[in-house]
Amino acid sequence: MLRVQNVAAGYGQSVVLENVSIDVSKGAVTAVLGRNGVGKTTLIKSIIGLIKPIAGKIEWENEDITSLPPEERVRKGIAYVPQGREIFSSLTVEENLLLGFEALSKKVNQTQILEEIYELFPILREMLHRKGGDLSGGQQQQLAIARALIGQPKLLLLDEPMEGIQPSIVQLIRDVIVKIAKEKRVGIVLVEHSLDLAFSCADYFYIFDRGTVVEHGHVSETNMNDIQQFLIV
Repeated sequence: MLRVQNVAAGYGQSVVLENVSIDVSKGAVTAVLGRNGVGKTTLIKSIIGLIKPIAGKIEWENEDITSLPPEERVRKGIAYVPQGREIFSSLTVEENLLLGFEALSKKVNQTQILEEIYELFPILREMLHRKGGDLSGGQQQQLAIARALIGQPKLLLLDEPMEGIQPSIVQLIRDVIVKIAKEKRVGIVLVEHSLDLAFSCADYFYIFDRGTVVEHGHVSETNMNDIQQFLIV
């Protein structure tokens, strides 16, 4: 589905990723773990097209998309929820959600899609006319993920979606991640710093250190104690 091959990327003269390769499968949650500053967000931005790789290749459904702009990647079914959410604070919840339909290249049944979103995130139905900036952090995160899902993505990139959120909302978001992966067959890349949380919903994992992949494998076949060393600050 998604294949990142020997990618190097960074900012200006600073190289953050070096020779990174990962694969993401349809209907699977792939966790990307590591300490702060090891290249996790740079990887996500390279996949969505906000950063152009210095070297290597990114393939999406057997097509080379390394040079495609972000908007083209979105139209091909890749959605991105950045760290910090980046909802439109001056727009209502409803207006934020409706913007998600712009990612679709064809007409769809908006009512049906919105109903599915409200089933995943019931609080959004109750707050349709409230400004995005008036929501709590957990509510804003639900709105950001919901807006991305409205575009009916095949791949969803989530950059620390559960950071700084109350435990009940963390559990809700975790459940939504598992549900859309298994039932909708959406591939998910989950950047996360908590090993326990990542392993509670991921199928496969990659651990980054100093811009490279230092460990990877199937969650079900891995002892967490064996990889803790890469995550201790």
